[in-house]
Amino acid sequence: MAIAAKFPICLLALLTFASLVDSVFSTSVPTISASPAVLPYVNAPNMSSFFPAPKTMPLNPAVSPSLQAVSPIPSSGEFVGRSWSSAVKLQSGTAISDLWLHVLIVFLSALAAIGSKPFKNTTHSSNPNLATLFNKYVDKTNVFSWNSVIAELARSGDSVEALRAFSSMRKLSLTPNRSTFPCAVKSCSALFDLHSGRQAHQQALIFGYESDLFVSSALIDMYSKCGHLDDARQLFDEIPQRNVVSWTSMITGYVQNGEALEALLLFKGFLIEETENEDVYIDSVAMVSVLSACSRVSRKGVTRGVHGFVIKRGFEGDTGVGNTLMDAYAKCSEIGVSRKVFDGITGKDVISWNSVISVCSQNGMSAEALELFHDMVRDGAVAYNAVTLSSVLLACAHSGALQVGKSIHNQVIKMGLEDDVYMGTSVIDMYCKCGRVRAARRAFGRMKEKNVKTWTAMVAGYGMHGHAREALEVFYDMNQAGVKPNYITFVSVLAACSHAGLLDEGWSWFQAMEHKFNIEPGVEHYGCMVDLLGRAGLLNKAYDLIKDMKVRPDFVIWGSLLAACRMHKNVELGEICARKLFELDPSNCGYYVLLSNIYADAGRWEDVERMRIYMKSHGLVKPPGFSLVELKGGVHVFLVGDTEHPQHEKIYAYLEMLSVKLQEAGYMPNMTSVLHDVDEEEKGMTLRVHSEKLAVAFGVMNSAPGTTIQVIKNLRICGDCHTMIKLMAKIVDREIVVRDSKRFHHFKDGLCSCGDYW
Repeated sequence: MAIAAKFPICLLALLTFASLVDSVFSTSVPTISASPAVLPYVNAPNMSSFFPAPKTMPLNPAVSPSLQAVSPIPSSGEFVGRSWSSAVKLQSGTAISDLWLHVLIVFLSALAAIGSKPFKNTTHSSNPNLATLFNKYVDKTNVFSWNSVIAELARSGDSVEALRAFSSMRKLSLTPNRSTFPCAVKSCSALFDLHSGRQAHQQALIFGYESDLFVSSALIDMYSKCGHLDDARQLFDEIPQRNVVSWTSMITGYVQNGEALEALLLFKGFLIEETENEDVYIDSVAMVSVLSACSRVSRKGVTRGVHGFVIKRGFEGDTGVGNTLMDAYAKCSEIGVSRKVFDGITGKDVISWNSVISVCSQNGMSAEALELFHDMVRDGAVAYNAVTLSSVLLACAHSGALQVGKSIHNQVIKMGLEDDVYMGTSVIDMYCKCGRVRAARRAFGRMKEKNVKTWTAMVAGYGMHGHAREALEVFYDMNQAGVKPNYITFVSVLAACSHAGLLDEGWSWFQAMEHKFNIEPGVEHYGCMVDLLGRAGLLNKAYDLIKDMKVRPDFVIWGSLLAACRMHKNVELGEICARKLFELDPSNCGYYVLLSNIYADAGRWEDVERMRIYMKSHGLVKPPGFSLVELKGGVHVFLVGDTEHPQHEKIYAYLEMLSVKLQEAGYMPNMTSVLHDVDEEEKGMTLRVHSEKLAVAFGVMNSAPGTTIQVIKNLRICGDCHTMIKLMAKIVDREIVVRDSKRFHHFKDGLCSCGDYW
């Protein structure tokens, strides 16, 4: 398709600009004879063809062995220490100013950005007028002109064309200077093209720039990004007089390659050299790299120590330093300190806001994340972007704030971001976790591009809502579309099978993931299978699977089996699981409560009392159960036996009135949900004040008839509440959605989507 047909407005603007420039220069500048192509567009599989053919020369013993036998450059020249932005001289002796040269280069970059291929050659360019303009006014015999072209292409992200320009310059036998190599090498870095980078390194050696700090720093960065830290470190060690750029490049290289401890050790050497050499100093850019290393090490003491150095040197007001420091504390689980760092940043940018919102969203502080987003919007100094909205959608997903999530989705559509695969995936995840799986499926269907995360989010969404068949259908479609499932995809598939009790399908996919898809099962996959087998009553088979695991079972796996032992009243195996859990996670009182409940099921009240005494003597306290319900844009929180809510008296009165209808419908309290050695009347009173019942009653009382009630509970819903809410949904003629710690329950017409299997 012609460029004019694809991009008519952009092309018209460029052609108009070309005519304007031509008219400005045509009256005062004589025509220059055209020379061969300025930027030869060579269709090559790699960057090696962008350099001149090699000539034989003796190997340089000073060069790293990895660089030996790399093609040298046939010519050499004296060093000229001028900036790349010097004026471009015409053959007539007239000069084009830096501004006009910059405008010309930006103009050419804009043309490349719309997908055209200008300057393939003078006679076959996709736009001969533009090629003529470039050939007419730029002196191709001037190295500074070429430096400008290479630098602008590299800065605009067109690394391939930057290297082609470098190749064209060398084919004209022009001598590169110290400004030529950094941009050429950075283009190799951007392309992760080690072979071309080594050729550029060899040429820098040939022309005598091996000791140039900027060239050396660019080469260190190139080798680091290509994963060759040994070459990068050898270059760094061979620099006679290192500066802050050299040190920062090497520290950053270690961080990028997962060697954070080495980066911190190098920083110690940087501090020593700073004290010995007054020309070496640590700047804010170096501190950003060091703090990035702290983020990956995730040690509180290290981060605090570097933070003290930041304050001592006066870098705490730097936005980049503050942003990275905020992330470092968040990775150490110091969320409160991370927030204080954010509050202390004076010139907050979009990265600052995105970081703090993301930290809150990912650490269960959804209300704080939403409040921060509102503050960002009210402040108005920084415009939010796709990353911001994605983090806010995550907060909505975790908190079940459906109305806020819908508003964010509307903003996504207005900003034209719905086709963005990452944003679309966030929207799907939000709707699934807010109980609107059908809305998630509609968003999924509208996406033009889907990656493995998108498919996995839809599979997981169906699974957590108990729609295992639909989840497997999406998984089949994913395979048909040629998208290869990953580790997380199979966790979602097996979890869907577990929620619906699809034992055969679960076993089939568990075996296929390793034999067909070459994915080694991990603890998450084994956890799903243990849960599936355990809830099906196959406790011994689940135990055998744990003993045969290729990885060490964690507390999640033993916890799943312990819960299954409670469900099927297996005391002996339950005690085995409990002992393992007490070793792995001794401070988690939930396991002691589960074992106590198993003893209570068996009527072993002495053992129940023994567990209570142990928990009390060791200060183990069960986390309180609470439920959230969103109503009219607000989120209401209820605790068990709540008397703090302004409407608590009306709620209890409503439940008392409703209990009569529930008994008429056949409701009988499930006393096994309260496993204490107390009388039946006390058990019934305890059941009546569970937080999810209070939340559902409040939602029914304060919403219009027919409105869906949605509740989020932090713990697994108990059997009595499950039975009662099923009947409540039928009596009040509502759909009630409860998301507990395991899955979603959709109650309607006296039934639940889980089929009473949870």
